[in-house]
Amino acid sequence: MSAASVAVWLGTVVTILSRSHADRNVYPSAGVLFVHVLEREHFKGEFPPYPKSGDARDDPITFNTNLRGYPDRPGWLRYIQRTPHSDGVLYGSPTAEHVGKATIIEITAYNRRTFETARHNLVINIMATEEFPLPYQAEFYIKNMNVEEMLASEVLGDFLGAVKNVWQPERLNAINITSALDRGGRVPLPINNLKEGVYVMVGADVPFSSCLREVENPHNQLRCSQEMEPVISCDKKFRAQFHIDWCKISLVDINKVVPVYITRPDPGTGILPDFGEYNPPSESLKSRDYFSDFLITLAVPSAVALVLFFILGYTMCCRREGVAKRNMQTPAIQLVHHSAIQKSTKELRSMSKNREISWPLSTLPVFNPVSGEVVPPIHPDNYETTSMPLMQTQANLQNQITIPQQRPSGDNYVMSTFRRLEVNGIPEERKVAEALNL
Repeated sequence: MSAASVAVWLGTVVTILSRSHADRNVYPSAGVLFVHVLEREHFKGEFPPYPKSGDARDDPITFNTNLRGYPDRPGWLRYIQRTPHSDGVLYGSPTAEHVGKATIIEITAYNRRTFETARHNLVINIMATEEFPLPYQAEFYIKNMNVEEMLASEVLGDFLGAVKNVWQPERLNAINITSALDRGGRVPLPINNLKEGVYVMVGADVPFSSCLREVENPHNQLRCSQEMEPVISCDKKFRAQFHIDWCKISLVDINKVVPVYITRPDPGTGILPDFGEYNPPSESLKSRDYFSDFLITLAVPSAVALVLFFILGYTMCCRREGVAKRNMQTPAIQLVHHSAIQKSTKELRSMSKNREISWPLSTLPVFNPVSGEVVPPIHPDNYETTSMPLMQTQANLQNQITIPQQRPSGDNYVMSTFRRLEVNGIPEERKVAEALNL
């Protein structure tokens, strides 16, 4: 390796190390919007070369930001990165209480293809301004923008130019930008190029213009309550690039805002006094024997359960009256009635075992299986059933039908005879004889 190559290689190494460990200082003003872009191109040179072939320009890179020594960022600072192939953005509005304090943000870049990381610090030195805070503040809701689109310097400059053209102030600053999702908005459907929406707060040193005051017109307030778009004369100056929801505009004059002072209430009787620092117990504590506690825990419930078991056993087994004592205290006539009912029940049960079971009507043949002729009905149409007795004798059995059935082989026939019965006036067919081999 030549001396020139070694020098170039050493220069490259030194450059990478200096980029990885150098702190970058920024000086935002309190009450003014702070935007810092984490450019992917800036961190690509800090990753070591990838041994395999591939286009390093398309490596997916994500960022993680946190306050040094803490897991998250300060409350006023937010971060957004839409995809691993887009730049990350840190943005927020520092307040006066952070003036003079250096805020160190640790930025860690992850290469999702090579799994390499790079880190450097961003030192935010918040400066005080004489014009903080601006007395007149207006917040606009822009429907056709996402927060990362609005944070671009060109887009934000165009919006401030349109506001300045309408408001005509001497000083105009962007105070804060907030995504509509952080205000409880819903994620839009991925159709018709819908946007999430963004709230942009600006401040000026002069009162609000008449155009901005048109939102407070009762007629426009009525249209907003009916979910109709109000009529604003200066809307055409924004419409070319920004779709503003004028019903959600907020105009605040901080000179008329009554300050609210929150005082700490005096501690009541329920507040314990301050005993100083907590002194934990020493490590030389004696071990405690829990065997006696274990025995007490098991012995007491077991003894109670055993006593209850003996009481229940004595009541169930030793205090029974018995059948003989019961019969002696029962009147004789009641025992006779009970015995008669029991005998009748047994007799009915024994008789029910020998009774015949009716054949269902679905088992009766409806046509001749040999000739295919349809069997005539059991009774003709003019058959009178109202005069039939409830209990039929052998002499009352009429309209019997004998249906011949031919066996598959031979000329022998089987004669099946069916008898007609009625139960409570409802006719029922019953099979009487079968299987006569002629």
